[in-house]
Amino acid sequence: MARRFSPARVLLAVVLTIVGLYAAAIAYLITQETRLVFQAGRPLGESRPTFPYSQVSIPRSDGASQFAWEMENPGARTWLLFLHGNSATIASRVNIARYRQLRALGVSVLAPEYRGFAGLPGVPTEQGLYADARAAFEYLTATLHVPPTRIVIYGWSLGSAVAVDLAAHADEAAVILEGPPASLAGIGARRYPLFPIRLIMRNPFESIARVDQVRSPMLFLHSPEDEIVPYEDGRRLYDRALPPKRFIDVRGGHVDANQVDEAVFVGAIRAFLDEYGLLHHQE
Repeated sequence: MARRFSPARVLLAVVLTIVGLYAAAIAYLITQETRLVFQAGRPLGESRPTFPYSQVSIPRSDGASQFAWEMENPGARTWLLFLHGNSATIASRVNIARYRQLRALGVSVLAPEYRGFAGLPGVPTEQGLYADARAAFEYLTATLHVPPTRIVIYGWSLGSAVAVDLAAHADEAAVILEGPPASLAGIGARRYPLFPIRLIMRNPFESIARVDQVRSPMLFLHSPEDEIVPYEDGRRLYDRALPPKRFIDVRGGHVDANQVDEAVFVGAIRAFLDEYGLLHHQE
């Protein structure tokens, strides 16, 4: 006797298949989070600044290996701690272009590398990057003997989230955030609306939850054309931040604002630093 066709069985099979595929997709997002969020692993690369710099080792009490580029500007009274974003290293051309512009303003620059980036051992995590930034800040204060009141923390993209955490616990002179995400989990939830990103993400980088803990003056640079970190994220962070603060619109999207809108971009940083006496040279 032939088996009778059962619509209920077919429906159950379809439902089970969809559930299985959905579970597999969630498992993929969980297992690939490190690769999707940090996009690390590329080598340091061959690009180098055309101005004097030195590669230095960062002393670590935890024994981790870390290095940075130290770009001293003779006579400058202020050091800028530059925290780069994902899918890059301290030797990426886009970062070097920013070092040049910042150093030309009359500050010295320290650009630390993160674990898992540029050949450094380790797997990048949110807490790991926070620790790497703290070690670089301590290098400035303990090794170079720079007073915290002469240190500006600069974060670009993912580095902005690292900068917010560092600034919330340090006593820096000022903070500059370029293309800052309010929450990486929030961006992920918008990118993958069918999945419970906020529940499964291990590295949410919720800057929106701690930006109001920063006590120093803040400058926000964000492009309305930014297709990577939504412009609205920068506005939300700015609204949550405590005064004194300033928000500047720049053209050029997420990557090229410093080139496309150089006069506004650099001019805003110069005016901000000058307002707080951070461009005056040492006597």
